[in-house]
Amino acid sequence: MKGKIKQIQQYLSSRSIDAAFLTSTENVCYTTGFRSNPHERWLAVFVPQTGESTLICPGMEEEEARHAGWEYRIIGYSDTENPIQLLHTLLQTKNMAVSSLAIESSHLTVDRLNLLKESFGSFDIHSIDQQMNDLRVVKSQDELVLLRKAAELADFAIETACSELAEGKTELEILAAIEFELKRKGITEMSFSTMVLTGKNAASPHGNPGLNKIKRGDLVLFDLGVVYQGYCSDITRTVAFGELSKEQIKIYETVLAAELKALEMVKPGVKASDLDLAARKVIQDAGYGDFFPHRLGHGLGLNVHEYPSITSDSDFILKEGMTFTIEPGIYVPNIAGVRIEDDVLVTENGYETLTKFPKTLQYY
Repeated sequence: MKGKIKQIQQYLSSRSIDAAFLTSTENVCYTTGFRSNPHERWLAVFVPQTGESTLICPGMEEEEARHAGWEYRIIGYSDTENPIQLLHTLLQTKNMAVSSLAIESSHLTVDRLNLLKESFGSFDIHSIDQQMNDLRVVKSQDELVLLRKAAELADFAIETACSELAEGKTELEILAAIEFELKRKGITEMSFSTMVLTGKNAASPHGNPGLNKIKRGDLVLFDLGVVYQGYCSDITRTVAFGELSKEQIKIYETVLAAELKALEMVKPGVKASDLDLAARKVIQDAGYGDFFPHRLGHGLGLNVHEYPSITSDSDFILKEGMTFTIEPGIYVPNIAGVRIEDDVLVTENGYETLTKFPKTLQYY
């Protein structure tokens, strides 16, 4: 925690910026250890170029912030107080003026920026978004412990999903069983809305689970992830329920070949775009290029979708210790939808897949 704050302060010093004001749940958690969903209330960390940082949170969560390990100043405010004015008053007592401020430009709203200006007066605005991305992209050993556990729980969820498959069951029935079993293990939050998609419904990359019933000859797609102590997992598996057609099998085998091709290229120094292009070529060569409409993957950590994006035009160079997803897919309307996704860690000489559920076509 101290090291992360120090890195931000070094960045501010190198740019001659007075302070940083972090407002996203993920960056507040990254720098303080405190994860909160403040809804409409303010949650922020004020990091001056030198001196003590300040966490701003609702007063009713102040004890939780202390319990999470934040040892420094906290402005815990009530619903009738203006936390930004409280911060301004505090800075005045320290004789600190803010003439330049680094903000999360992708997160801080114009309305809230104006409220800052009302309290602090005029100041130069800088974006700290890329710097925070760069800090978070390589995971510490402590972070990797949590990501591995999140992935393990995602594997468990897929096992649960497959055990629930039965003719006539609906997508939502299976979804409910998955999340019930995860809650029995203490998981209170999913990384995103769980997807259970069967048959033609699976041919929509971001389809909506409903009352569609499982039937023989279906491919069933599960896409899910859990949040474990703030860190996310994200897995997709597609399985067969009964016998499949030759085209369904071809689609599955093509997606698997594309994922394996991308995986075998993972190591430090490789361009993210090379992974996407390699997987995409496998799918194009099989005649399904028009049916792979999304990027190959995305960064993974405190947010389920974070920096970097694994696309065909990304210049990002893979680094040891970064985690991301690889998730090629083929979606042919009225025939089949297949996606296979793993959480991947870049190691010294290659990679480790954090998600372990089998990828060869499973029949139920």
